[in-house]
Amino acid sequence: MILGDLLRGIETKQILGTKHIEILGISYNSKEVRDGFLFVAVEGGKKDGHEYLKSAMENGARALLVERVPDNQLGDVSIIQVEDTRSSLAHVSANFFGHPTKELALVGVTGTNGKTTITYLLESIWQEEKKNAGIIGTVEYRFLGKKLPSPMTTPESLDLMRLFFDMRNSGIECVAMEVSSHALDRQRVLGCHFDAAVFTNLTQDHLDYHRTMENYFNAKKRLFTEILERSEKKKKFSVINFDDPNGREIAKEAAGEIVSYSCGSREAMIYVEEGQITPRGIWAILQTPWGKIELNSQFYGRHNLSNLLAATATALSLGASKRAVEAGISKLASVPGRLDRVENSLGITVLVDYAHTPDALYNVLNAVKPFTSGNLILVFGCGGDRDPVKRPIMGKIGREISDILIVTSDNPRTESPEEIIDQIEKGVSEAGCDEKPYFKLTNRRDAIRRAIEIGMEGDTVIIAGKGHENYQVIGEKKLPFDDKEEARIAMEEKGRAGKNA
Repeated sequence: MILGDLLRGIETKQILGTKHIEILGISYNSKEVRDGFLFVAVEGGKKDGHEYLKSAMENGARALLVERVPDNQLGDVSIIQVEDTRSSLAHVSANFFGHPTKELALVGVTGTNGKTTITYLLESIWQEEKKNAGIIGTVEYRFLGKKLPSPMTTPESLDLMRLFFDMRNSGIECVAMEVSSHALDRQRVLGCHFDAAVFTNLTQDHLDYHRTMENYFNAKKRLFTEILERSEKKKKFSVINFDDPNGREIAKEAAGEIVSYSCGSREAMIYVEEGQITPRGIWAILQTPWGKIELNSQFYGRHNLSNLLAATATALSLGASKRAVEAGISKLASVPGRLDRVENSLGITVLVDYAHTPDALYNVLNAVKPFTSGNLILVFGCGGDRDPVKRPIMGKIGREISDILIVTSDNPRTESPEEIIDQIEKGVSEAGCDEKPYFKLTNRRDAIRRAIEIGMEGDTVIIAGKGHENYQVIGEKKLPFDDKEEARIAMEEKGRAGKNA
């Protein structure tokens, strides 16, 4: 593409050199630059692309998109100066790949919790309609049997547009994407033309990045105001949880048609008329503008009822049939790392869940406690280099609701695991409950084995925090570690020990 065409829609401060050169590719990583590329200098968490302009040129860059024009002469290269290279990266990426989202039915799901589950539900519903669907999110990026690792919930804008381009060219019709607050703050979804934006809830998380809940809320809100407003789709929908006051606030400014849903309020457009949550799943009759819908889901917990409502509201708004919604929801048995059962012959219910926020942990514990005949045993820790404020809150929740608590490491990253646990223990102490057993085991493998050793028939063991992750980050190293596999090994060892006893 000619550089001038690539810059369409971008406000530039100045252009040094010519716009009439052919650009063969784009990169924000100087190591990936090839002959004829445009290099976009973005500032990351640890590195600033402006420090790598010379390297990009040495690798063949023909043009540089920058916020600061370098003082020294860089040779025969065009330099485009802009106010913000992150937003410009999103726009040039969309231009380069021909705005693929204009040809896809695109749903963006944001909120603290529930994003992954809702995207999986939408995929299942679309499959019932015989539509080719793709998913972009925390677990993986996938379409038509192709699975790509997910280094971040929402990819960088260039990688995202390349992925949409591949999906469109492969015949994908519908995409459900998790949209993180980081992605919204860092302009990754600019240039995406959404058909629907979904708000699940807002509870404490990511304050290490956003600093305040107001900043966190405003980042989420951008999907429904600035981003959805810019979408060129003829019909656009803001699908919003009215059980969360933050959702009602967003609805006041949201673009498109407001489609509200609620587990408890009949003020919403879609609400629960009657329902039951049992150990076997969720049954509910929903009142909707499209008529009543009967849901039979293999999920359980009130938080999952809200997720079912969100998926139903979104799918119906985009034209799915009631039959497809009912069938798609009933057929989805589980979501990786979300109350994910580890089968065993010991009579113990073992569940692995991604719950890593106070609200998510509270919801998961309360989802399973009513159906646990024995003890509810919880294993959890908190991630390092992340919001420390939530640690004692989660310790207090875990202590109060579980019958046996085992605090351990999550992904400590560059923090001391012991210091993270000390912060969790402040909440454990505040809760009291001294009569209930409590263990502190820094090694996560040891903690999981202790939980399985303690567990008896009728007990439920919840291993929370890492969910689908098959690694543990200790220091700068990413080491293999899978909660489900560790639990499975521990149960096999316990079973063998029982037979030999």
